[in-house]
Amino acid sequence: MAMDEKLPNSESLNPQAGGTPAEKPTVDADVPSASGKAPSQAGGQAAASQSKEKLTSRKAAKGVKAANSQTTAAPALQTASQAKDQSGQKQGFQTEEERPRSGVTTLLMEILHWMPSWFVSMVVHAVALLVMAMITIPGPVQDVVQQLVVAPGQNEQLEEIEELLTEPPEDINLATDLSPVEVASNIESSQDISPFNDDTAAMASFELNPIGLEHAPQTDLLASVGALSGDAFSGRGSGKERMVRTAGGSEGSERAVALALKWLADHQMPDGGWSFEHQKAGGCNGQCRNPGNLPDARSAATALALLPFLGAGQTHREGQYAKNVRAGLYYLITNRMKISPEGGSFLEQGGNMYSHGLAAIVLCEAYGMTHDKVLAAPAQQAMNFICNAQDPVGGGWRYQPRQKGDTSVVGWQLMALKSGAMSYLQVPKVTIQRAQAFLDSVQANGGATYGYLDPGNGPGTTAVGLLCRMYLGWDKNHPGLQKGIQQLSNWGPSTDKTGPGRNNFYYNYYATQVMRHWEGEEWKKWNAVMRDYLVQTQAQKGHETGSWFFENSSDHGKERGGRLYFTAMAALILEVYYRHMPLYRKQATAENFPLD
Repeated sequence: MAMDEKLPNSESLNPQAGGTPAEKPTVDADVPSASGKAPSQAGGQAAASQSKEKLTSRKAAKGVKAANSQTTAAPALQTASQAKDQSGQKQGFQTEEERPRSGVTTLLMEILHWMPSWFVSMVVHAVALLVMAMITIPGPVQDVVQQLVVAPGQNEQLEEIEELLTEPPEDINLATDLSPVEVASNIESSQDISPFNDDTAAMASFELNPIGLEHAPQTDLLASVGALSGDAFSGRGSGKERMVRTAGGSEGSERAVALALKWLADHQMPDGGWSFEHQKAGGCNGQCRNPGNLPDARSAATALALLPFLGAGQTHREGQYAKNVRAGLYYLITNRMKISPEGGSFLEQGGNMYSHGLAAIVLCEAYGMTHDKVLAAPAQQAMNFICNAQDPVGGGWRYQPRQKGDTSVVGWQLMALKSGAMSYLQVPKVTIQRAQAFLDSVQANGGATYGYLDPGNGPGTTAVGLLCRMYLGWDKNHPGLQKGIQQLSNWGPSTDKTGPGRNNFYYNYYATQVMRHWEGEEWKKWNAVMRDYLVQTQAQKGHETGSWFFENSSDHGKERGGRLYFTAMAALILEVYYRHMPLYRKQATAENFPLD
């Protein structure tokens, strides 16, 4: 037998190699001893036999043990291999065979399976904390009135305004009566408009206030002038008869107003508006003389005609001429107003800022009298445009936005702002401050008289300036106002025989309001002349009945506005008894002028 077959393998003999130390082998009998001598004969065979049996027994035992060891080692090796593979997976490694078959979900599940429980809990809580940190709790909701900053595009119409018209304008009965309201005076023609020879100022930057649908904030800027206690337009309602009687009106003046409204209704155009070319109206057919020469100034003509309606208490919701008023408002808003980022504009050829001021007064009064929220946005848009059109340097207004101002255009814009304020619409405080600065720049004689572009004493501009001063806070003790009242009283109303110029109804319109607010003996003297003159000069024949026209007139509105202009202005003057409450009575100063 070879020696390799008789000896255990080297691993079983080497303890450092991890094997179990084997028993020291007994040399086989066939193998010579180291000394090279043979064993003795006696007992040699017995010893050899015993040794051989022991060796055989040991080999058998070792075989069994080896078999058992192999049987046990196989699962152990398999388990160790799996553990090694799993350990590799834990570290993010995969074999080439496994990688294509493993998905993201399987990988995550394996990772979570082999992660310690405390680590998984920590990760879950950390994610929960991050999610909770990103959740915000909104604060308490506050009711805020939205500001109407610019609505649709320039060519878009205000859809809600359709509510104003339950019937189309064509169904309007044009042969009806209407009541007087505020009007515009001499409207400048396009050829008179300066092509910006005056220096124009850059756009001002200020924040417009939102629409005030409930209460207008008070300001200490104009603390001495009130918006009247109660409804600012209450005189046009049930108390009208009493105010006519106590303020100096008469049955004749009220009859003249009724006839004027009838004439205006008869000359309403089929589209709901009016035109200075009144002969084109279906109800006239050329029967009335003296048309104006501004056919494109439809906004100005419509506004002038609507103002007497509103002044007499007629609105689009109630009154004998509700359909006429409704159609006129619908025409202005849907056909004439142009929306832009600067507001709702009524600029047009021939009328320009005159037209805008008149139309703005109409929208503000209609909204203030009815509180119809459909009118709130258009009225505020008209206010916004006036504020944006103001000259930010001089504080005035003229034909085009931000042009250096003149007193005539300033008067209409301030009257519109006042009407908006009485209707609880909002105007920036800076707009009023700049307007005051403009009046300072054109006043003379300590504020008793006013010029057109510079300090002066023109009758028409003086009347405009004094009325603006009244609205902006001058009290009855102001020396300039007192001297101005005396000057107007000395001039007297403009008729064909008395007063400055001849039949200047622009002057008469503003001066009559100033004297009405002042009251006293000066007002009684003025009213007796003005009232009776209008009653006596009203047309009483044919289709012209109820209208006015003065051939001998120095008023610029004669040629431009014609018969429609004179009729509207005269009706407004006769409505002065109830159109606005007197500013200097105790009940009129109970509340501050609501401009902020």
